[in-house]
This record gives sequence, C-alpha cells and structure tokens, in this order.
Amino acid sequence: MTTNDIWGTEKLPRREMDMIYIVDTSGSMAGAKIGSVNTAIPQTQTELDEISKNNADAEIKIGLLEFSSDAHWMHEGFIDPKSFKWVDLKAGGMTSMGGAFAELNKKLSRSHGWMNAPQGMRAPVLILISDGAPTDNWQHYLSELKKNSWFKAACKIAIAIGDDADKNVLAEFTGGMESVITVQTLDQLKKMIKAVSLTSAMVNSNTAGAGATGAAASNGANPLPDPAKEVVKAVAGGAADDPTLKGVEIGSTPINNAAFDDWD
Repeated sequence: MTTNDIWGTEKLPRREMDMIYIVDTSGSMAGAKIGSVNTAIPQTQTELDEISKNNADAEIKIGLLEFSSDAHWMHEGFIDPKSFKWVDLKAGGMTSMGGAFAELNKKLSRSHGWMNAPQGMRAPVLILISDGAPTDNWQHYLSELKKNSWFKAACKIAIAIGDDADKNVLAEFTGGMESVITVQTLDQLKKMIKAVSLTSAMVNSNTAGAGATGAAASNGANPLPDPAKEVVKAVAGGAADDPTLKGVEIGSTPINNAAFDDWD
C-alpha cells in the first residue's frame, strides 16, 4: 500500500554542489609547483567526500579544468570525490587563461553544459590557481563569462603562486582583490589548496544563498551574499597562528609579518 508522508519525514534529494579547480599548467608551473598541486588536490578528496556524506542538503562533486596553450577537462562531467580518478598534471606551453574562461562558460550551463543534475544544483565553487599572466585575449572571454548566471552566484577564490602571478587578473576573476590569496612557498601552496577547498565546501554547501539556481542568481533586485568573503575570513583566521604560513597574503594584507618569495 502506498502512503504519503504528509509530515515531510522522508529524505529529500540533495542538490549537487560542484567544486571546480581551474589550474594553470603553463611552462612556468613546471617542477615543484605542479608537483605540489598534484599532491594537494588529491589529498583533499577523502575529506571532501566526508563533508559531502555528512551534509543533508548538498552532494559535492569535483571537476578540474587545466589550461596551458589550450584548455581541457581532466574528466568529462563532475564526479563525486571518492570516484574522481586523479591524473597527474604536466606543465608546458603558454597561459591561455582566456581559453579556460571560455570553456568554463560552456559547462556552466543547464541547457547544454553540465549544470543539469535532476535533483537540482547549488551554486558552484570556483578555485583558480596560477603563477603568471595570461598570454591570450582573456578580457573578452572573462567579460562573456561574467554574464553567466552560475558564475555570478559562484564562490570564487584565486590562489596566486608567488609574486610573478598577475593578481589584478585574478581579482578580475574573483570580483575583488580580497578573494585572492598569494602563497610564497610550496608548503604554503599545498596548505592553502587544502584549506580553501575544505572551507569553501563547508561554507558553500551550507549557505542558503548558494542554493539559488542560475536563473535566480541573475535577478539583480535581490543580489546573493558572497560566500567567498566568509571562506577567506575563515582561512585567514586559521592561518594567523601557523608560522609556516608567514608571508601569505589575503588580498594585499600579509599574514604573520612581511611576505617573502622562496620557491627553492
């Protein structure tokens, strides 16, 4: 016999929340930098899986978009953290960041992209990691990306690797310099990838505003809160007492005294 649960005690389907890494794999990332990325992101997968399992409202999935002379995805579609098979990134070529923006714009679409989970979608997390400056027409493609409703609603954080990274470009992507985190050592890079990943997963999967669909996010009359600000505040608070994070900058503010640049 079929009965209706009028009190709503049945579990509702969890909406999908995608964490998308956009990683610079140009020639300047060769060696220890790309090696640190290859170590850090896979190490977050188990903890992201736990966050996802313990969240009653959101199911976390992962995507990775790499860019050098061109841009392509590590895997087709967004995949749950436990099933995501990591393939070590290799560095070489130019910095086609604009190409990455164009590719991201394609996939952040309900009709012909990947934002079409039947149970519904939460706004994604976008983590951009770069150590240099774009070598293509990034302004045009970022301008187009900024029209995308999912991009508008997304939690956007950038990690700048060293002082050669073009932080002004990264701030254009995130919407403000306060969401750009600059690291100066390999250990800091690994720690910040993990801290930003886990913090943004927890914040974005539990923020009411992050549940808006792309269509709702485009309603300028009721702008959504920016979860990136909460993420950055939490990351900065956790980093303040860690001596190994000396010199990390949140926006233009250094943590634990003056910055230094040491990639040896």
